[in-house]
Amino acid sequence: MVNAFAYVNGELHAERVPAGQLAEQYGTPLYVYSRAALTDAYQAYASACTGRRAKIHYAVKANSNLAVLNVFARLGAGFDIVSGGELARVLAAGGKPHDVVFSGVGKSTAEMRIALDAGVRCFNVESLAELARLNQVAGESGQIAPISLRVNPDVDAKTHPYISTGLKANKFGVAFDDARAAYRAALGMKHLRIAGIDCHIGSQITEISPYLDAIDKVLELVAQVEADGAPIGHIDVGGGLGIRYDDETPPDIGTFVKAILDHFDRRGHGHREIWFEPGRSLVGNAGILLTRVEYLKPGAVKHFAIVDAAMNDLARPAMYDAYHAVDAVAPRDGQPPVIYDIVGPVCESGDWLARDQSLVLKSGDLLAIRSAGAYGFVMSSNYNTRPRAAELLVDGARVHVARRRETLAQLMDDESTLPD
Repeated sequence: MVNAFAYVNGELHAERVPAGQLAEQYGTPLYVYSRAALTDAYQAYASACTGRRAKIHYAVKANSNLAVLNVFARLGAGFDIVSGGELARVLAAGGKPHDVVFSGVGKSTAEMRIALDAGVRCFNVESLAELARLNQVAGESGQIAPISLRVNPDVDAKTHPYISTGLKANKFGVAFDDARAAYRAALGMKHLRIAGIDCHIGSQITEISPYLDAIDKVLELVAQVEADGAPIGHIDVGGGLGIRYDDETPPDIGTFVKAILDHFDRRGHGHREIWFEPGRSLVGNAGILLTRVEYLKPGAVKHFAIVDAAMNDLARPAMYDAYHAVDAVAPRDGQPPVIYDIVGPVCESGDWLARDQSLVLKSGDLLAIRSAGAYGFVMSSNYNTRPRAAELLVDGARVHVARRRETLAQLMDDESTLPD
């Protein structure tokens, strides 16, 4: 895989651009993405799918920046969306509606109408109530909605509880034991067309075996559903392949895809179209977050490096206790390192970005928070009235401003005080 963020002459670069130069010109906090890394990850999926009946739908929720979406659209990707807003982004970025899969547990009537009118490829339906509503909305629109049911196979993905989606206790999908009856119900709804079946068991999964277990259960159901008269054209195995943040050892993309497709072949289902919905594995290690040290604060128990990025910029550590490696943009030599917690200025004890980092630092130094391309900016907020960071897409020596930094005026533009 491409290492787009490497040291050249003692300074971290984003492709061919010094990271320090980017910080000076565009300020910090600053998200920086690599086009080469995005392309390399996508091509790993595409190459593994060559000659097979397989389609890649990028999970937009991982990073929905228009420039990032445009990179994938140009590469021929489809898209997995979970809201009407994400559909609007895909279309604005050059994505084709017939390459869009609409997932999510809470689709509104308005979102259904928008997606139907746009002509999305398939709705991944997650409950009987949603099935009935989609049938009604499609009928009122004079259309037929293509659907698959997202089946919850009750398989442990062996990941963080907050990002596990395939267990009985999770809110996602139709329970495995109820799925056959749900397909029978769909057969009786004249404004729906059954297109396939869907399964997604979680995120940041570092083993292949949970996928194979889920596929085996889904294939049992496919046989039952087709016996009931519902043809299954595609099987959507979801996304969730993990990346390396620290010492994880996930399979590489090619190995993962081949294992999945070969398993379908062995089970006698190689004739079916298989859909993948990768997110994190396409964008996670294609981005960094640059932040500047404001203060160094020694303490009796902990030493703190207080930086200008915060939990509103990168929520994963506070939300999931997630690990992100932190590196100095221009490492200092000749001094003993100090163990720091990297914390932000937000007024919360949970405002930390990394713990126990061994670094040689001075106030004003730049740090790079690694693996920030997925669930970084897309989860950011304006808590403490902090404008959101700028986003850049680096392409070799060229820098594209993918999103300008927000201003305080923009934050208050839609608000007003009381009248006199």
